[in-house]
Amino acid sequence: MLGIDFFVGTADEAVAHISKHGGLVVAPAAPSFIALQDDPDYRRAIADADLAIADSGWAVLFWRLLRREKLTRISGLALFKALLEIADARIPGNLFWILASEKAKTKTLEFARASGYPITADDCYVAPRYSSCSHGSVSREERERVSQRRGYSIADDALIVIIEQRRPAHIIIGIGGGVQEKLGFYLREHLSYRPAIHCIGAALAFLTGDQKPIPMWADRIYLGWFLRLARAPHHYARRFAPAFRLPGMIWRYGSELPRLKITK
Repeated sequence: MLGIDFFVGTADEAVAHISKHGGLVVAPAAPSFIALQDDPDYRRAIADADLAIADSGWAVLFWRLLRREKLTRISGLALFKALLEIADARIPGNLFWILASEKAKTKTLEFARASGYPITADDCYVAPRYSSCSHGSVSREERERVSQRRGYSIADDALIVIIEQRRPAHIIIGIGGGVQEKLGFYLREHLSYRPAIHCIGAALAFLTGDQKPIPMWADRIYLGWFLRLARAPHHYARRFAPAFRLPGMIWRYGSELPRLKITK
């Protein structure tokens, strides 16, 4: 769909595959599909991911209505729960978490303690507010120059150093769609080994309690987005608005990657 080769199978099978082979896992939400036309870096990360799951019930629904084809849906929440069920998740140091805030870090550690996962503060990294520069103890001008030379809109040399020292088997990124995929792509391209890099967005916040959880019944019938919108319409209405362009993209492009809009 839209040039993305989505995984066909169960959440357990997807986790088993990426655990064996490593690489970048993406789960694009409905509004994020629009960025395939507008954001070259996001487009590159999604199109070149090692495993993509059809997390968006909105996209799956309109694919079925408009293209008369069934697309296997695996939600980010289901994938994350399947990841936490594998034996690797219980081995100290195997999971590394990239989080959006200190609050998210606290919630993650509380969840880990309550659930019996051997996760410490050293297994967590609170990400900076990324822009077109790398994060570290150098000047802003130097960070911009390095980032432009590498061709990445998001770069974080300090994070690379930490991950290389710890070498976790799984990296879980929960910093929001549109940004996390670019960070995941950057990590995959710059690390000296090949961990599984999971860009799961809100799934982590739902499970740890950083955001109000989505019931699994709602997740199964594609209504997770609706519950989030109903709970906080002022917060999510603007964010979800681009998703209404998605049916038109599916109708126009089908299986092809949408044309990139070049703006001057």
